[in-house]
Amino acid sequence: MSSAIEEKAKAVAAYMDRVLGISAQEPDAPEPVAPSKEELLARGWAALPESYRIPEVAPTLEEAQAWCKHLAETHYENFHVATWFLPKALRPHFHAIYAYCRVSDDLGDEVGDTAVALALLEQWGEELDACYAGQTRHPVFVALAETIRECSIPKEPFADLLTAFRQDQTVMRYASMEDVLGYCRYSANPVGRLVLYACGEADEEKFRLSDATCSALQLANFWQDVREDWARGRVYLPQKDMEFYRVSDPIIADGIVTPEFRALMHCEVNYARDLFEQGLPLIGMVNRDLAIDLDLFSRGGLAILRAIERRDFDVLSARPAISKATKASLALRAATAKLLPFLKLGGSGRRAEPAD
Repeated sequence: MSSAIEEKAKAVAAYMDRVLGISAQEPDAPEPVAPSKEELLARGWAALPESYRIPEVAPTLEEAQAWCKHLAETHYENFHVATWFLPKALRPHFHAIYAYCRVSDDLGDEVGDTAVALALLEQWGEELDACYAGQTRHPVFVALAETIRECSIPKEPFADLLTAFRQDQTVMRYASMEDVLGYCRYSANPVGRLVLYACGEADEEKFRLSDATCSALQLANFWQDVREDWARGRVYLPQKDMEFYRVSDPIIADGIVTPEFRALMHCEVNYARDLFEQGLPLIGMVNRDLAIDLDLFSRGGLAILRAIERRDFDVLSARPAISKATKASLALRAATAKLLPFLKLGGSGRRAEPAD
């Protein structure tokens, strides 16, 4: 009897498996459990330099400012050069702002996992909120709190940068130039506004001109890094422009510099140069020390565009770069402009051509 029942059970199971597509013998596999926020954060901080982690005990202001200064001077040569032209009293503010931007960017780009990056950026945003509430632990925010207090900086530009870094995790294409500029509004323009706040030069007209310069710098970097961004799965060239010039994804993927691609890049380089032109008057509107920085960065951005042009708009076979000699020349001309203001790009009187 038991044998007959067993055979019948097997027959029923076989029918269910064959006809209904389910198994009476094996239960459905359990749904994978998503990692908790705590697990994501642990993975994220472990993938970053140990010094980035949020300490249990907040450092002193002096320790925090030293931390930011070290990060700024060891991570970005051009930033270090630019601070030479700033009054000594302003340098800790620039170091703190740079450190915030650097760490925020690394949280998004250096962990290699979208869910982890978004968790880190969310926690970093909570630390920003805590900073404005008078509660700080991380060296960046201990130093930044002093800068915020002394320079009366609102939270918006800091928060806007986090919006851009979160957007980088989910948006890989931009339909139009307006959409690209919409991204720049969060990724680049807040930096210029933070600089103006730090230097006591904040007003709406200067913000407008600064936005043009910062967006132009962002575009120059995008056009310089088309191949590198492709490797990260990102394309900042507007899709409408690519379609108009008949440039497809395989052209970028294969590194094929066609006449159509050169025409596209010619168009985008000219657009960025026009933005630089729009922002140049700002150099003549701010104090001389800040003007040197603005002059230096504008010259650097324009030099990137000329480097692209010298390669006949080939940004796929190799990354257009500015030579050390050119960088030195840019710094020298910026320094000279401090003594001879008419040499500034945006100064009154005779306008000097940017260095090649």
